[in-house]
Amino acid sequence: MRYTDMTPGIFLARPNRFIAHVEIEGQLQLCHVKNTGRCRELLPTGAKVWCRRDQNPARKTHYDLIAVEKGNRLINMDSQAPNAAAGEWLAAGGLGPVEALRAETVYGDARFDFSFTLRGKPCLLEVKGVTLEHNGICAFPDAPTQRGVKHLRGLLQAAQRGYGAYVLFVIQMAQAVSLYPNDETDPAFGQALREAAAGGVTILAMDCAVTPDSMTLRSPVPVLLSP
Repeated sequence: MRYTDMTPGIFLARPNRFIAHVEIEGQLQLCHVKNTGRCRELLPTGAKVWCRRDQNPARKTHYDLIAVEKGNRLINMDSQAPNAAAGEWLAAGGLGPVEALRAETVYGDARFDFSFTLRGKPCLLEVKGVTLEHNGICAFPDAPTQRGVKHLRGLLQAAQRGYGAYVLFVIQMAQAVSLYPNDETDPAFGQALREAAAGGVTILAMDCAVTPDSMTLRSPVPVLLSP
């Protein structure tokens, strides 16, 4: 996936989860943060960020904060990017030749990111974006997620009824070493993930090639499920 009208800036502050103060071309700009997670480790004062200029004059914020440099890593923190990149990856045959690929599919009491048919079997896939990282070791989630637990339980039910069921963790940076469930932050999610894996849900993780104006799924990353 690609962005247009990107420009660098310096992160100054985040007064709330939707807004960031960013210095762009010597001026203070209010930027929309396209990630409502905590992201504390990503946005220290002075971090170099990349923002997309929005051409809608009616908007109060004229920029979207898209990516941040953390050490020698460029991390995309746009919460909409993982679904877009995953959709491109699926359409290009990342899992194999899928048919009837569709976004936003309701199954049971939950809505899943993608449905498709693979080798004649109906399938559901849920995408989870990952930005929490330390020395290449990544974790999900960075905050408790009841919605994530609900998705895992729904996928487990689908797998038990003969569906192909997948969780795809899209790690929004390159050169990730491994991914593990963040039991310290959300033990319920970790337990649900292990139960899903034991019950036939396929757990996948991919890191991404990230530039200031693009993000593309790159390489498989091991998922470590042991608590």
